[in-house]
Amino acid sequence: MIRIILSGCCGHMGRVIANCVKEREDCEIVAGIDMHTQSPYAFPIYAKPEEIQEEADVLIDFSNPALLSPLLVFGRSRNLPLVLCTTGYNVEQVQAVKETAQSIPVFYSRNMSLGINLLIELSKKAAQVLGPEFNIEIIEKHHNQKLDAPSGTALMIADEISATETRPMHYMYDRHSQRKKRDQNEIGMHSVRGGTIVGEHEVIFAGPHEVITLSHSAQSKEVFANGSINAAVYLAKQPAGLYNMSDLLK
Repeated sequence: MIRIILSGCCGHMGRVIANCVKEREDCEIVAGIDMHTQSPYAFPIYAKPEEIQEEADVLIDFSNPALLSPLLVFGRSRNLPLVLCTTGYNVEQVQAVKETAQSIPVFYSRNMSLGINLLIELSKKAAQVLGPEFNIEIIEKHHNQKLDAPSGTALMIADEISATETRPMHYMYDRHSQRKKRDQNEIGMHSVRGGTIVGEHEVIFAGPHEVITLSHSAQSKEVFANGSINAAVYLAKQPAGLYNMSDLLK
């Protein structure tokens, strides 16, 4: 039985994860981390990681980028594997994640959906086959409560496509601010916020006289919850290193 600490347990994703874990027999949640410490669960909730007394095999974080530093310290101090699902990390935080992975197992993905990661692989293949004559645009849509834009998933898609290119790619976030023709080496990024959209991502390859579109639509947050739980069960048995969905899918 894999023992999990759930960071952000009182948030929407935290509640979904807690409910999904109840349906499984291979893991359990032994403690939570959240600003709201009055527990609606059978497990205790702590305001700070260092206050946790329970022993655990892995930690799942779906909270806020501001909590990353204390979580990394906590993971190193307890030799505890970390599954980091929070989006919105800056460059310095991503570097801190990579450095921490040298001493403990860290699973870092900006999207925990199997379908999204398949979309990424298909997009990389399309970019290689279609070449520079096809312009690449990414459109992401989320609910009106999401804080970061573009989404971490949209950036992940763009980063993975860029890594396959021999030309130097850059991202265009706001065409309104510039009056010029489209650069051949750019990837356009567009964000939509409205209603209760769980998460939709569309990658457009627009070439001479034809357009190819790849898309993914999440119907429920359980997609991401189950992905993070599967990652936790996997990571608890791994040595130190940086892992992502590609490792889980092998």
